[in-house]
Amino acid sequence: CATVCVLGLAGPSLAVDAPAARATVKVDPRAHYRVVYDIHSDETAAGISKGLYYARGLIEAYRKQGVEPAQLDIHLVLHGDAAKFLLVDDTYQKAVKDPFAVNANAKITQDLLVLGMSVEICHSVMRAKGWTEKDVLPGVTIVHDGYTRIVKLQRDGHAYIGGF
Repeated sequence: CATVCVLGLAGPSLAVDAPAARATVKVDPRAHYRVVYDIHSDETAAGISKGLYYARGLIEAYRKQGVEPAQLDIHLVLHGDAAKFLLVDDTYQKAVKDPFAVNANAKITQDLLVLGMSVEICHSVMRAKGWTEKDVLPGVTIVHDGYTRIVKLQRDGHAYIGGF
């Protein structure tokens, strides 16, 4: 090895150490978390609003890390094309132009409300579409408009999740 080592030609060691176990980064289970979802698309996942679907998934992800729904302050602001997901069946049928349609989002909306989430619909969209308070699912909060609501919640410290 004298000649090879001096010239720096020795190859890497053939002994391979087992990789160290990596720790999974988790959230603090004692903390409180604030989130605002910007849901404006009529995209769906599993037959319901993609935004509502992923919001439910976030709650479960927190729960798996020891964070209970009471520790979460989540606002789901639906505006634009997504607002129709918060309509009672009669109005939803007119919105989707299908007299037999059932709003599959009604159940997850009620489930999210029971978990303490705030589900909110944009009044500007309601006004533009001719919808009234009676057209909106029970428990849903009507906000002046989606954008100013989202900005206010972000200013108040809510983490923004968009793309829905």
